Amino acid sequence: MSDGFTTRVEQPSGPVHAGPGTLNYTVNLGLGDQDKPGRSPRRIADDQLRLLRQQFVDPHGMGAARRLRDASRTVILHGAPGSGRTAAARVLLYELHQDTGIFRELLPGEEEGALTDPELVGVGDRLLLNLARADLSQWAQTRTDLSALRTAVQEQQAHLVVVMPHDGVLEAHLQPYRADIARPPVIEVFRRHLRLHRIPHEEYLRRAPALDAFVAEQPPMEEIALFADRVRRARAAHPVHDGFATWCERSRNAPKQWRTEVAELVAKQKAASQRALLFATAMLHGAHADVIHHGAALLLRILNTPRDEAPLLEGKDLSERLTEIGAAPGPDGHVRFDKLGYDAAVRAHFWDHMPDLRHHFNTWTVHGTELDDPHITFVLRTRLVSRLADQYLRTGQGVDLAFLAEEWSAVPATRARLEAAIGALACGLHDLRYGQSLRLLVYNWCAGKQLTGNLAHVLLRVCTDVIAPTHPDQAMTRLRHLARRERGATPALDALCDLAATSARLRRRLLDRLTRHSSTPTADDVRLFLRICDPVALTDPEGAPKPLIEEKGVHASVVTGWAEVLTKIEQSQWQPYAERWLHTACVAGDHRDRLLSLLVDAAGRDGGILAALYSTARAAEPSAPGGRARGTAITERLLQKISTAQGLSPSAASTPPAPPREITR
Repeated sequence: MSDGFTTRVEQPSGPVHAGPGTLNYTVNLGLGDQDKPGRSPRRIADDQLRLLRQQFVDPHGMGAARRLRDASRTVILHGAPGSGRTAAARVLLYELHQDTGIFRELLPGEEEGALTDPELVGVGDRLLLNLARADLSQWAQTRTDLSALRTAVQEQQAHLVVVMPHDGVLEAHLQPYRADIARPPVIEVFRRHLRLHRIPHEEYLRRAPALDAFVAEQPPMEEIALFADRVRRARAAHPVHDGFATWCERSRNAPKQWRTEVAELVAKQKAASQRALLFATAMLHGAHADVIHHGAALLLRILNTPRDEAPLLEGKDLSERLTEIGAAPGPDGHVRFDKLGYDAAVRAHFWDHMPDLRHHFNTWTVHGTELDDPHITFVLRTRLVSRLADQYLRTGQGVDLAFLAEEWSAVPATRARLEAAIGALACGLHDLRYGQSLRLLVYNWCAGKQLTGNLAHVLLRVCTDVIAPTHPDQAMTRLRHLARRERGATPALDALCDLAATSARLRRRLLDRLTRHSSTPTADDVRLFLRICDPVALTDPEGAPKPLIEEKGVHASVVTGWAEVLTKIEQSQWQPYAERWLHTACVAGDHRDRLLSLLVDAAGRDGGILAALYSTARAAEPSAPGGRARGTAITERLLQKISTAQGLSPSAASTPPAPPREITR
C-alpha cells in the first residue's frame, strides 16, 4: 500500500492512472534547447497537482479537512494506509491557489534543515510534511517541533498539511488540528478514472461480476487506478466483440495468470530470432509493426547472432512469426499481444530468467530510442525507457538507474540518448523507495564528481524538472554546485536564477549561503552572487508584506556580497551589474536611497572603490530609465552618500572622489 508518488510512463499522451492514493503521472522530459531546462519548477509542480485534482474523489472527512485548513492554516491528516491520505494532503494544498509562495515537501532528516528554523517557511508557501511512514522517534520529534513550525506558517500566511502515521499519537494541544479521512467508495474512484480515459458512461455503468468481486476486496487506491487502466487497454484491444463485463474479467485476471504461460512460450521458442521478436514486442508493445521488426533485428545484432541464411522469400513472414508468439498487428498496424498484461509478464520473464543479458537489454533500449523510423515518436521512446526502468525498480536495483543514466550520457550522445538518460534517472527519483538515496547521489555528483560527457546536462535537467518541483531547496543546492563548476556557457547558473525567482525565501536563503555562510567566498561564489542579487527582485515585494531589501538579514548579505565583488574582481566585470543596480535606483521610489547605501556600505571607506562607483554612475547616466537627467540625479545622490561615508562636510559633496586606484588582489 502506498500513498505517495510513483512514476509510470505507459500513456504519455494523458493521465495514466491515479486516485486518492498513489499519483501516477507522465514524466515528460524532452530536452528542447540543450542549453536550457524545461518549464519552471513551479509550473511543473502545479501541473502535477492539477492532474491529481482531476483524478481525485473526495474521501469521507475531506470537507472537515478543508474547513480546518481555511480556519487554522494547519491540518494534521489521519487515515488508514491506502486511504489516499497523501493525495488528499496534496489536493488540500493545491486548492488554495495562492498568488505567492510555492508548493514544497518538507523532509525531516534531509537537507532542508530543522522544522524549527523560521527560514524554512516562505510567504504563502504550501507545505506538505508527509510522515505516513515515520518511525516513533521521528514522529515524536516532529510533534515537539510543530509549534515552532506552525508559528512560522501563521506569520508567513502559509499553509501546512501534515500526514501523520496511522498508529501515531497526538497530544491534546494538537488535536484541534486533526482531520480524519476514510477511503472514498471504490466504485466512484474506478468510474472517475474511466471518465478520464474517455470511456462513455453507458458502457461502464453496466453490471460486471469481476468488478463486483474487485470492489468487495476494498483494494488500495493505487490498485483501483491500475485496474481502471487495464480495463481501458482491454477495451482498446477488443472494442467490438467484447463488452464491459468481459473487459473487467480480462483485467481482473491479467496481473497474475501469465507468468507460467510465458515461461512455457519462451521454452518452446528456441530460435534466437523468435525470442528476439518476443522481447521486442513486449518492450515496444503497441508500436508499429515496422518498429517491432527493427527492434528484433537490433537485438540480434547486439548479441552478434548469425543471420538466417535461408532465402528471404522462403522464410516466415512477420505476421506468421507474430502469431506464433501470441501477438498481431491491429488495423492501425500497431502490434499487441492478444492477452491483456501479457507484455509485462514477458518483460519480467526475460529480466528475471536471463540475467546475463541485462547489460545487453540496456544497450538495446538506448539504441532502440535512436532507431531511424518515422513511427518512433517521443512518446514511444519515453515509454521504452520507462519499461526498462520498471525492471530495475521491481527487482530492487533503483539506485543503479543513476549509473545507467551516466553510461547513456557519455560522449557521443544523441538527443534521444540524453532524453533516455534523463528519463531513466527521473523514474528512480520519483520512486518512494529510492528517491532519497538518488537525491543524495545526485548531490554528490553535482558537488564533486568529474562530470564527463553530457552528465552535467542530465543532472541539470533532473534538478530542475524532477527535484525542484517538490524539493526546491535541494535542487537549489545541487544547481549551485553545478553553476560553480561552469566555464563559458552558464545553463546551470541560468537555471539557478530561474529557481530563485520562484520564491523570495529561496533567494534569501541562497544569498545567505553565498555570503554570510561562506567563510572564504570563491571567485565562483562572487560570480553567482552578482546574478542572484538582482536589484529588481530585491525591491519587488511580490505579494509579501515587504520586499527583501528591507530585511536586516538580506541587507547584511548584500553588503557582504558586494564587498567581495568590489575587492576581488576587476571593475570591468562588476560594472554592468552596478549599472543595473543604479538604473533600478532611478525607478525604485522609496528604495532609491537604500540601494545606493548598500553599494556605499559595501565599499567601506576605500576611496579607490568609492571613486570607481562614482565613475560607474557617471557612465550609466545616458542609458538611465527616464533619461539622462534622472541618471544625473542618481549620481548626485550617490556622491552625497560617498561624501558622508568619507566623513566630508555637506559642502564637499559636490566634489567627486579621487580617481580609482588599482585594487590590490
